[in-house]
Amino acid sequence: MKKKKILKIIIGFFVVLIFLIICGGLYLKYFLPNIKVKDLKVEVTKERIERGKYLANHVLVCIDCHSKRDWSKYAGPIVPGTEGMGGEIFGQNMGFPGKYIAANITPYSLASWSDGEIYRAITSGVGKRNNTIFPVMPFEAYGTLDDEDIYCVIAYLRSIPAIKNDVPASASDFPVNFLINTMAKEGHPSKKPPMQDSLEYGKYITTASGCIECHTPVTDKGDLIMEKAFAGGREFPVEGGGTSVSMNITFDKKTGIGEWEKGMFIMMFKKYDLATRAPKKVEKGDFNSPMPWIMYANMDTADLAAIYYYLRSLAPIKNKVAKSKPLSM
Repeated sequence: MKKKKILKIIIGFFVVLIFLIICGGLYLKYFLPNIKVKDLKVEVTKERIERGKYLANHVLVCIDCHSKRDWSKYAGPIVPGTEGMGGEIFGQNMGFPGKYIAANITPYSLASWSDGEIYRAITSGVGKRNNTIFPVMPFEAYGTLDDEDIYCVIAYLRSIPAIKNDVPASASDFPVNFLINTMAKEGHPSKKPPMQDSLEYGKYITTASGCIECHTPVTDKGDLIMEKAFAGGREFPVEGGGTSVSMNITFDKKTGIGEWEKGMFIMMFKKYDLATRAPKKVEKGDFNSPMPWIMYANMDTADLAAIYYYLRSLAPIKNKVAKSKPLSM
């Protein structure tokens, strides 16, 4: 009798445990994310469109990921006429736990979205269907920006040509398909600092540009190793069989950019301006990079200088990164 009683207790324990696991899974899958849509109507003005165009193309570089890129050329310049149409795939071959497809962000798709829904997607990572957007898009960083800058991006997206391109839904592998809904984060906007406050303004522009995302090594689970923020070493597979390794952009003199003057830092971006230099075609044995140099090339010189001053203010980190690998195909 005693053994039967113990067996019943064990069975009861596992029944309760399984019930809790099922309830937890259902909660993660169907009750999160719990982030409300902001009651918002953005007034579309010429000034907002111009500011949004600058931000979306040259700072936040939204248009970079949401367009088609020509990987036969260095840094994957955008294919003209595909701006915002979506369709680029960030999949398992790039180290992602699923197949994530950049959405169409032209008015063809966004016409049915409210401004509040677009705002929530950019700043919190939640789509129109209350689906969580995998943080290949750095929405957590965007959620700290000034609301006015986000409004400007929304105004700009409303103004660009509509491109008919129906993009399939993204899909996560197990168990991320359950855990993904915990990744959405409600935004906490801040006021844009004045440009005269070079360090705070530099931090703002550096955050908006997402530098930390690519120039910080990650754990096996994809989490940023913050004690090595900006110290580089993150590997990115590129089309053609090569690997691009992000450089250390802290001001360590031996392994980072500690010997760089401001002019050299700015020149590294400006030399990729399409107005003065056509993108190089890459062949087997050449190196390629996913960094959108061509888009950042048109960032205002003052903003590039602000990033330089902010990075220079941070503690240098000694971190010798591996060399990038050239294309093998």
